[in-house]
Amino acid sequence: MDEAVSDVEWSGDWVAERLGVELVGDGELRELLGLALRRNPKRAHLLVSNVLGKHVPQRPSVVHGVGFELGERVRDLLGEEEARRAVVLGYAETATGLGHAVADGLGVAPYLHSTRRPVTGVAQAGGFEEAHSHATSHLLLPEDPDLLNATAQGSPLVLVDDEFSTGNTVLNTIRALHARYPRDRYVIVALVDMRSEADRGRLAEFAGEIGARVDLVARARGTVRLPDGVLEKGRGLVAEHEAAHGQDAVSGSLAVSEPAMPRPAPLRVALDWPAGVPDGGRHGFTPVQRAALEAALPAMAARLAGALGDARRVLVLGFEELMYAPLRLGTALEDATTADVRYSTTTRSPVLAVDDPGYAIRSRLVFPAHDEPADGPGDRYAYNVAGAGFDAVVAVVDSTADTPALHAPDGLLARLAEHTGQVLLAVVPSYVPPPPHDWQEAAMLPEPLRGPAFSSYAADDVGWLLQDLSDTALEAPTEEREEAIQSGGAHYAESLPVEYQPSTQYQELFKAALDTSASRIARAVGTVTETVLAERGPRPVLVSLARAGTPVGVLMRRWAQHRHGLDLPHYAVSIVRGRGIDANALRWLAAHHDPADVVFVDGWTGKGAITRELAAALEDFGGFNPEIAVLADPGGCVRTYGTREDFLIPSACLNSTVSGLISRTVLRSDLVGPDDFHGAKFYRELADADVSGLFLDTVAARFDEVAGAVDAEAKELLAADRAPTWEGWAAVERISEEYGIHDVNLVKPGVGETTRVLLRRVPWKILAKRGAGADLDHVRLLAEQRGVPVEEVRELPYTCVGLIHPKYTRGATGVDGTAVTAK
Repeated sequence: MDEAVSDVEWSGDWVAERLGVELVGDGELRELLGLALRRNPKRAHLLVSNVLGKHVPQRPSVVHGVGFELGERVRDLLGEEEARRAVVLGYAETATGLGHAVADGLGVAPYLHSTRRPVTGVAQAGGFEEAHSHATSHLLLPEDPDLLNATAQGSPLVLVDDEFSTGNTVLNTIRALHARYPRDRYVIVALVDMRSEADRGRLAEFAGEIGARVDLVARARGTVRLPDGVLEKGRGLVAEHEAAHGQDAVSGSLAVSEPAMPRPAPLRVALDWPAGVPDGGRHGFTPVQRAALEAALPAMAARLAGALGDARRVLVLGFEELMYAPLRLGTALEDATTADVRYSTTTRSPVLAVDDPGYAIRSRLVFPAHDEPADGPGDRYAYNVAGAGFDAVVAVVDSTADTPALHAPDGLLARLAEHTGQVLLAVVPSYVPPPPHDWQEAAMLPEPLRGPAFSSYAADDVGWLLQDLSDTALEAPTEEREEAIQSGGAHYAESLPVEYQPSTQYQELFKAALDTSASRIARAVGTVTETVLAERGPRPVLVSLARAGTPVGVLMRRWAQHRHGLDLPHYAVSIVRGRGIDANALRWLAAHHDPADVVFVDGWTGKGAITRELAAALEDFGGFNPEIAVLADPGGCVRTYGTREDFLIPSACLNSTVSGLISRTVLRSDLVGPDDFHGAKFYRELADADVSGLFLDTVAARFDEVAGAVDAEAKELLAADRAPTWEGWAAVERISEEYGIHDVNLVKPGVGETTRVLLRRVPWKILAKRGAGADLDHVRLLAEQRGVPVEEVRELPYTCVGLIHPKYTRGATGVDGTAVTAK
C-alpha cells in the first residue's frame, strides 16, 4: 500500500463526524477507503477508493497490482483448467481498469467491460441497470458475439466491480446474462465487500435460484453503518457547504479556483500505439492483444519520459472509461523514469469537494464533456488534481474524445494547465470493430466440407475449406509429373501423383512404428498445444495446412478437449509453394472468426519453405499471425513446436490413408476460379486401407500417461529462447551445392519430407544420419522398393535428407519406376 493512504488522519473523518456514518470491518479497510458526499437521491455518501485510480491519484503499480492479485486469487479458486475458459466482465466506468487488471492476473482470460458509449455498427449483446448510480444504463458491445456465450465457450464468467455494497447491481447483471447466456459458474470480484448481514444471505439464495455456483473474491470486507435520516442529513450538509463556498455539486465550480501558475500550451506526444490493439475492453480484449500491448509499452513510456524532461512529480490522467491504457502507460513510465508517477482518471460522477485532510475529495476541476456523449452535453470532473503539486500532467484520451471541446478555453486541457507546469496530451486510437462481414465476398463462399461426406474424419474433427474434386481425373504418373514440374511446364499443384498403395510389409512397418512412437507424438502434441493455449489465448482457432498439418490439428484439438474441456474450432486450408495460401479460405475465416485468434498448424518443418510462404502470403491480409505451430521443428524454422527432434511421425509414412482419405490440394485455373476454394479429392475407394482413425486413437490413448512430461516441457519451453535458428535452411543450401544439385527445392530435409520424396517424387538418393536406427526403417524399405541408394552421412542436422533427381527427364527412372543410378 502507498504511504499516502496511511496518514494519521483518516480521509473519512469529516463525513463520519458530521453524519454519524461508521465504517467497520477488516483492519485494512480504512487504508483502502475514504468517504465523501454527493448529491444523489439514492445514496448520500460515497466510498472513495484509494487504490482504484479513479478519484484519488495513486501509484500506477499499486493500482494494477491490486487488481492483478485479485486475478491470481480467482485463478487459484477456479483452477488452471477453468481459468483458461473464463471470461472477465468489468463495470463502466469505475471498474474498467480494475477488471482489466483482474484479467491480467488470470493470465489467459479475454476481457470485456460494459460501456455507456453506443458504437455505430456494433450489435448489443446485452445490458443492465445500476440502480444507485447517477448514470444507470450499461451496454455490452463485444466484437465477438460468442464471447459471452457459455454454450460455445464452456466458460465461467468473472464479474468485477470496485465495491460489492448491496449486491443488487451484480445480481441484476447475472440474472440478465443468465437468461440469455446460461452457464454453470460465476465469480464476483470486488475491492471491498460492504454488504450488510441481511444482504449476505441473498447470494446463496440467488445461486440456488438460477442453478449455478456463485463465488465472491474481495480484497477486504466490512460494512457502512448509517444512522436514521442520513440521506436527508447528507443533502442538507451538501447544500450548506455549497452555499458557504459557492460550489454547486452538480454543475460545479472549481474547489481551487485561482490559477496556480501561468498556463502552458499542451504538448501532443505521439505514442505509436500498436496496430490492432484496442484502446480497452469496450469490445473485448484478448490475451494476444495483451501480449502485443506489453511488448509496445516500454517504447511508448520512453516517448513520454523524453517529453516530460526533468519533471519530478507526474500525474497520468485517464479519461472516464479509458482507464486501462493510461494505467499501463503509467506503470511503464514508473519503470522508465525516477519521477514520482501517479495515476487517476476523469469521471462523470459529481462529488462535493472539501479541502480538509479528513475528507477524501480535496479539490475538483470541472469541464465540459468532450467526447460528444450519446446522452448529451454535461460537466465532467477531475478530483484531487488541483493543489496536489503535480509539475506535469499527461492527459490520455482516446481519439473519439480528442475534440475541439477538449482544447477549448474551458476544456480539460485548459483546466489542467491552471494547476501544473506542463500538460502533455497522448491520444490512443479509438478501436472500432470491423463490420461482421467486412469482406463481403466471403458471404458467397460455401461452408466447410466435413466428414463423412468429405473425408473419413468425424464432422467435428475438422472443416475443410476446400472444394471437392473427387470426380475429376487429376492423377498422372510420377515421372511425367516430375518432368513437367522441373521443366517449368506445370506446377506441382496442378496434378496429383498416383496414390501409393502400401505393401503388406509396409503396412506392418507403419503399425509397428505407430505403436513405438505414439507416446513420443502424444508428448509433442501436448507440448505444442499447451504452448499455443498459453501464448495465443485460451480459445485459438486451429487452421491446419492441408494435408500434413491436418492430423496434427485434429490431435491438438483432441488434447485441448481432453485436458481442458475446450471445444476448439479446426479448419484445414490449402497453401501452395510459389502460389501462396488460399485467399478465399482466409476471407471465410476473417468473416467467421477474429483473425488474431487463428493459429496455423503444420506437421513438421523441413527447410522452412512453407513458413516463409505463409509469412509472405499474409502480408496482404491484415490481422492474421503468420507464425506456424508444428509438431516437430527439426529445421529450427518456428518458435512454437512440440519438439525440435527429427523423428518418425507415422502420419508422414502414408498419404491419404492416414489423412482422412483426402488428397494433397490442387490449384489449377480451369478448376479453381477466383471465387473458389482450392480443390482436393476424397478417395472413398481406399476406405479399406484407411488408418486415419487408428493413428488418432492410438496417439490420443497416450495423452494421460504423458501429461506430467507435457506440463514440465511446456513450462520449460515457455521460459526458453525459442527464436528460429534457420539451421535447416543453411544445411539445405550446403547440401544443394555439395551434391551439385543447385536447387534447394530438390533437397527435402527431415524424415517427413524424405518420406514424401519416396512416395510422390522421383528420388535420386537418400542421405541418412549414421546410427539413425528405427526412425528410418520405413525410409529404407521404400528406398529399397524404388531402387534408391541410401548414403550414410556423419554430420547431418537431420535424421535424413531426400534428394529429388536433378535430371528431370523420364529417363531418370527405368520402366518399372525405379531409379537408374547410372544415368
